[in-house]
Amino acid sequence: MARTQGSRAEITGPLIRQAAQRLFARHGFAAVSMRQIAAEVGVQVGTLYSYTDDKQALLTDLLRAHMEALLAEWQDDASLDPTERLDLFVRFHIDTSLDHADGVFLSYMELRNLTAENHSEITLLRRRYEQALQDILDDGVAAGRMRVEDTRLATMALIAMLTGVTHWYRSGGRLDREALHRHYVALVRGAVGAGA
Repeated sequence: MARTQGSRAEITGPLIRQAAQRLFARHGFAAVSMRQIAAEVGVQVGTLYSYTDDKQALLTDLLRAHMEALLAEWQDDASLDPTERLDLFVRFHIDTSLDHADGVFLSYMELRNLTAENHSEITLLRRRYEQALQDILDDGVAAGRMRVEDTRLATMALIAMLTGVTHWYRSGGRLDREALHRHYVALVRGAVGAGA
């Protein structure tokens, strides 16, 4: 796409994505117009189209970037005990969810607003991330370290529980992050029969 003369792509592009993510997370994708995004960034509406085809493409790009970053950051070590790997996943998911709350919110709440083709693309990325946790549970069951009847169902339930921290956790509240990790590790271990 051609860049608007005088604009700086390395600055304007990220500002557009940040503003769109913030507005979509606060007001919902359907309620936000391209005009609002432009006003938030301080550019003309036409400038946005130098960086994205339309609002749908912008949402898809945000969701893709969030999922690709998640997949790139998570590093599993299959040589570790499955329970230790599970503990690491719990900490990783909580920290990532809290550090990128708007991206997490969009990934769960705005998936419904994607076209069928874009929905399929993002769903495949989400499935790859979910599979990382399911692999840990499968290995834990195979090693006799966990007791889970349906690892796919457990995966979905655990991710929903872990992601839920974004709804209530506040820095400076009753629990610091380390206490949050400790409590959730215990909850997750109990849920999969991993013991202490």
